[in-house]
Amino acid sequence: MKYAHLADLHLGSWRDQKMRDISTQAFLKAIDDCIEKDVDFILFAGDLFNTSLPSLDTLKIVTKKLRELKDKQIPLYAIAGSHDFSPSGKTMLDVLENARLLTNVCKGSVNPETKELHLKFTENPKTKAKITGILGRRGLLDKTYYQNLHRENLEQEAGYKIFMFHTTISELKPKHLEMLDSQPASFLPKNFNYYAGGHLHHPTKINIENLGTLTYPGALFPNNFGELEKYSHGGYYLITDDNIEYIPLEIIKHHSLIFDCQHKTPEQIYSEMLNYFNQKQLNNHLITIRLKGTLESGKVGDINFKELFQQLYQKNAYFVMKNTSQLHSKDFSEIKISNSNPENVEEEIIKEHLQQIKLFNSASELHLTKQLLTSLNTTKKEGETITDFQDRIKTELTKLLNI
Repeated sequence: MKYAHLADLHLGSWRDQKMRDISTQAFLKAIDDCIEKDVDFILFAGDLFNTSLPSLDTLKIVTKKLRELKDKQIPLYAIAGSHDFSPSGKTMLDVLENARLLTNVCKGSVNPETKELHLKFTENPKTKAKITGILGRRGLLDKTYYQNLHRENLEQEAGYKIFMFHTTISELKPKHLEMLDSQPASFLPKNFNYYAGGHLHHPTKINIENLGTLTYPGALFPNNFGELEKYSHGGYYLITDDNIEYIPLEIIKHHSLIFDCQHKTPEQIYSEMLNYFNQKQLNNHLITIRLKGTLESGKVGDINFKELFQQLYQKNAYFVMKNTSQLHSKDFSEIKISNSNPENVEEEIIKEHLQQIKLFNSASELHLTKQLLTSLNTTKKEGETITDFQDRIKTELTKLLNI
């Protein structure tokens, strides 16, 4: 038996078209690899797309490649991830499944009396492997699925079994993500041969007693600046009988520079970075530049990034990105927040700057600000017109502000 385990491509996540192209190439290369390696089937553990309604151009590329898989008689088994899943409960995977391009293995029923979730297995015809799983939801909303899961039939089922999940498991979290909300591995049903995870963008493989092998392949291609800086590329797992091999997927060469700007002027920074890159071969390289420290004088905007980027593109760099979030000017105070759950960062920043204008007491200001952010952090509902969407936001804000 030979199969591949992929996850977290997030097609459409990058704003720049050049980065979107690399992400798409990662998908195409991974599928080509699987065809070349003659796998029996492929698992995709959530977040094929970055949104429940991907662009038509993206859909055309994906459907064409999945059609090629179908013609090669290589089944693709998938679950919806937290990004694939829409608030209405719909996912583009349903469309692809109706077109018989993949099989969504998250299938079952809920007992109306006990509220228990009864999952069903999907059997691969060639290998007789039995596959099931639970979809992912944002903010650990999928936790109730595991709490209500009827496990007996799953755990007692005979044969080679695979469980797919798209959630953060505590035992698999790396140190740099230890503050993420998670749930224990004990939430998963026991006695499966392989647990194919998605959601955590960090390649991980561990064995847990009474469970088996639990894995995250990480993102098929990094989804943001930080991931690109840390991992440079993505990859997937290839499982051949009892052997599990991580297959790196390098689409483009990546060069990372972390530059210490402490006590330097904008002119010094530009000159030193230019000298550094003049000594490098950058042809068709993806370049990330992170600047850290406090300037001796001037502002961040005084650094001549435009000229620097032009020089790098003249050396045939593919794409250049910078990050100045850790670079500060003496003219401005630094916003300090602790290393905590990313979901708490907003609240920490709000607390840092409360009572600069004393219209309310501290508690009221914090509560109102959080409510305003929640109301503004919304998207159009399916079928909602732009006018209706704008009117809905205005009504919610009016109520909040008692206008």
